[in-house]
Amino acid sequence: MNGPYQAGTPCWIDLMVPDQQAALDFYRDLFGWQGEIGPPETGGYSVCTLKGKPVAGIMKAMNPDGTVPDPMPPTAWTTYLATDDVDATLKTVTDAGGAVMMPRMDVMDLGRMAVITDPTGAAVGLWQYGTFPGAGIVNEHGALIWNELSTGDTDAAAAFYSAVLPMGTAKSQMPGAEGYREFTVAGRAIGGMMDLASMPTGLPPHWLPYFAVDDVDSIQAAAERAGGSVKAPAFDMAAGRMAVLADPQGGTFAVITGAGPE
Repeated sequence: MNGPYQAGTPCWIDLMVPDQQAALDFYRDLFGWQGEIGPPETGGYSVCTLKGKPVAGIMKAMNPDGTVPDPMPPTAWTTYLATDDVDATLKTVTDAGGAVMMPRMDVMDLGRMAVITDPTGAAVGLWQYGTFPGAGIVNEHGALIWNELSTGDTDAAAAFYSAVLPMGTAKSQMPGAEGYREFTVAGRAIGGMMDLASMPTGLPPHWLPYFAVDDVDSIQAAAERAGGSVKAPAFDMAAGRMAVLADPQGGTFAVITGAGPE
């Protein structure tokens, strides 16, 4: 990707963890990422790279004043949607039934960010690029390939995202994917949405990142050896072979070897 991303497109992901170095080590060994704890002026934020290009961020869980949260928030990946104007997008969020979790913040000259929740309770970030458009590599081994919303009300979620960003929704045309919906930007599928009713009980609404891998089974085995866990063992489906995994600190993600339509 040579950026910028079209508004509404997932453009970045990051992970907030209790032990930042342990997370850096895990994803380095699993995907080949390179990254180190960043300088104090960025709160230690790590921009992980693959082939010299940014692919994801990892940060230590902390309060805005630099103190350690008590209780510690759950470890989770955050998906960021591109926006041309984060302030204008935020003005539409509450009217559309969402809420602002983290107000707009300038990130040096890199861009502006905010975190919101949709009406179903799923948290998602917003990113207005400055000098940093987002992920520099996607759709290849070790990099982001898909982002998926699981929610208890797909109609409400679809209405919300189309109200705050130029995102449409369409029924998936993949065989065996009845009920699955795709988010679109300018007619192109950029993410998916599924009903929580088809998932294990107790899961809250959430966005899940998918990483492309050359061999799902070997990545699943490597994650387990490194102390991770398997949420859904490797299985074949219309878009390829995939698994849902969690890192040792609980950050959940999917891996997929794509075999379906682009």
